[in-house]
Amino acid sequence: MTASATPLVPSEPAAARPIHPGVRIGHVHLKVADLERALAFYCGVLGFELMQRYGTQAAFVAAGGYHHHIGLNTWESAGGRPPPPGTTGLYHVAILYPTREALADALRRLVVAGILLDGASDHGVSEALYLRDPDGNGIELYWDRPEEQWPRSPDGQLLMTTRRLDLENLLALAKD
Repeated sequence: MTASATPLVPSEPAAARPIHPGVRIGHVHLKVADLERALAFYCGVLGFELMQRYGTQAAFVAAGGYHHHIGLNTWESAGGRPPPPGTTGLYHVAILYPTREALADALRRLVVAGILLDGASDHGVSEALYLRDPDGNGIELYWDRPEEQWPRSPDGQLLMTTRRLDLENLLALAKD
């Protein structure tokens, strides 16, 4: 929404019923300073496929032939800097890998590219790698354990945790 846009005002309070369970985040669109540098990271390091490019200003990348999972553009950000600490904005984009082996391959790619991690955690429900893209955007690469393995309290409440992830153990699953 732009500053000149009129906000929608609901005629009644928000509904208490949950959103449809099939709703998913379809894609994220990031402002980047340098499109070539962003493509080198998202395609060259992480392995996304370039699906479409709009000259030197925008590109769409995806996995598995999807039209796009990540949009990258320089329309308002060419040559720009990341926002300073203490400002609002994106905390991180989480990229879900289908298996632990696929996450291990992502870790191998990062190691080969010399990209440092900000952190790595075992959350009980998932295992996650945290890093920054070349524009300083937070990136989480993770896989979910099967739901039947998620830790729960005796009354069935989800018990997510944050423990150290054994990177050597994960990396041992990566295929060369």
